[in-house]
Amino acid sequence: KGAVRMSKKKTIVKKLDSVESFGSMNVFCTDKTGTLTEDKIVLEKYLDIHGDEDIGVLEDAFLNSYHQTGLDGNIDKAVISRALENGLDHLKDDYAVVDEIPFDFTRRMLSVIVTDKSSHLKMITKGAVEEILNICTKVSYKDEISNITPEIKKNIKKISTDLNKDGLRVVAVCQKNDIRNDAVFDISSEKDMVLIGFIGFLDPPKESAKIAIEKLNNYGIRVIVLTGDNADVTRCICNKVNINSKKIVLGNDIDKLSDQAVLRLLRKANIFAKLSPIQKARIVRLLKDDGNIVGFMGDGINDSPSLINSDVGISVDTAVDIAKESADIILLEKD
Repeated sequence: KGAVRMSKKKTIVKKLDSVESFGSMNVFCTDKTGTLTEDKIVLEKYLDIHGDEDIGVLEDAFLNSYHQTGLDGNIDKAVISRALENGLDHLKDDYAVVDEIPFDFTRRMLSVIVTDKSSHLKMITKGAVEEILNICTKVSYKDEISNITPEIKKNIKKISTDLNKDGLRVVAVCQKNDIRNDAVFDISSEKDMVLIGFIGFLDPPKESAKIAIEKLNNYGIRVIVLTGDNADVTRCICNKVNINSKKIVLGNDIDKLSDQAVLRLLRKANIFAKLSPIQKARIVRLLKDDGNIVGFMGDGINDSPSLINSDVGISVDTAVDIAKESADIILLEKD
């Protein structure tokens, strides 16, 4: 009866016994991107290392996004869309892809190696700002390349943090030109790179999120945010939907802690950021082990372990296939 009633509200219950878990749920964990936010990611800014607009950064980001063959993420779609608006579609013919080092959640970056018509090779990498800074030894500004200094690094982090505080997700872009034609490309190739700038994306919170979280809290259900995004963007979005963001715990902090210590943190903190898929799943497991009935909502490839680990996994119709496959309940409306 519960499943039939929910189907009339555009909600598919795949596993009938999850209706009972859903009714008993006292902790609701949610991913941020695409669940709390609209998931209509728009590329707002393409900036050089001093925070000024630079079309060259968009060009390299476009070559990286257009030629990568992994999962077609929203960030890549937003980059391609903005580049085409700016008349950069000629780059499709000017460069051909040679190789690729795919994205993974440990490195948090993706590289493509492209060649121009004169067989000159170029490696372009985009990824999380901190991780990209770790592989860069030089910076490029107005076509001049110089060594990266602690002062430059500090300024880059400040620009990135300021953008994050405004709710923009920031991705850094770097490149390397001195590549031999006979080189073999793997993760070890991602070093001694030249940082060229950033791209910033806006993904506003859903209008319905704030009301839904209020209702959940009124029903005595605690809402916890588990996201792979960084702390500043997460804080900005959580403030807008009325989730207490005083304490934010990062993924690398919980790796060093025992299960008991993480449980103590879980009693005080509602937001966990910069999490890998395994760290998300660990938090869900610990909440269950502590006697809670745990719901988890997510729509990305990195949410699958948590959807399986939870008592009731909730996803949306527009989610990636593995998330829908792992979920117990699917919402047909992105609400």
